[in-house]
Amino acid sequence: MATLTPSKVDTNELRTRVQDMYRMVADEPSGEFHFEMGRPLAERLGYPSDELDQIPSAAIESFAGVGYYFDLANLRKGESVLDLGSGSGMDSFLAARKVGPTGSVIGIDMTDAQLEKATRLARDAGIQNITFQKSYIETLNLEDSSINVVISNGVINLCPDKKSVFREIARVLKRHGRMAIADIVTEKELPEKVTCDASLWAACIGGALQQKTYRTLIEDAGLRINAVREQPDYRFLSKSAEGASRDYGVKSICLEAEKMD
Repeated sequence: MATLTPSKVDTNELRTRVQDMYRMVADEPSGEFHFEMGRPLAERLGYPSDELDQIPSAAIESFAGVGYYFDLANLRKGESVLDLGSGSGMDSFLAARKVGPTGSVIGIDMTDAQLEKATRLARDAGIQNITFQKSYIETLNLEDSSINVVISNGVINLCPDKKSVFREIARVLKRHGRMAIADIVTEKELPEKVTCDASLWAACIGGALQQKTYRTLIEDAGLRINAVREQPDYRFLSKSAEGASRDYGVKSICLEAEKMD
């Protein structure tokens, strides 16, 4: 199995870089980044325009996801949803509409600016079935078997300890609960010059695992993978990010899995 966290990676530096970048995503969405953002990206990935029209536009402008997975999630009225790395809240707001007033959504993020923006947008829009909480997604402050569906968009690759992330997902999911995510993986194992580059981690590249290793971590956590598809419409913008994508097969996938026990 590929190395999950290179020994030379400073996890504190990584978290600081990621927080700094996604603070800018929240506060300065028109800035220049390694990746695309906003409504044009969301619609190209597959988000229906009429659904985007129903949620706060300021959440959409800070959208920096890597895929569309709501068809795989198949959210139902009354379900509880956990959004890992919820950012400015676009996916959380969409989920809240799908589960309705009898359902609930919890958004988890580690970046204060994202949490503050998402919380303000929910309050201003009068959306009452969402709460946003500060936490690392490797250590969730939630009860066992308390969630119907976990969603996440382009976030798990940013975490140094992905094994713990998937174990936590399995822990909080109810029996036959579902995980529907979009994330960045690779075809080839990334070299140290990429995995030890904190800027490339923050750009959703440096922390990407080989797809086979990624799937193994999910299955080892006790989740059965039911569907995987590539998201070919996602692309990187900067030359360094494009180069890594070309050389190592860095790509976006969407995946759905189920907790069996």
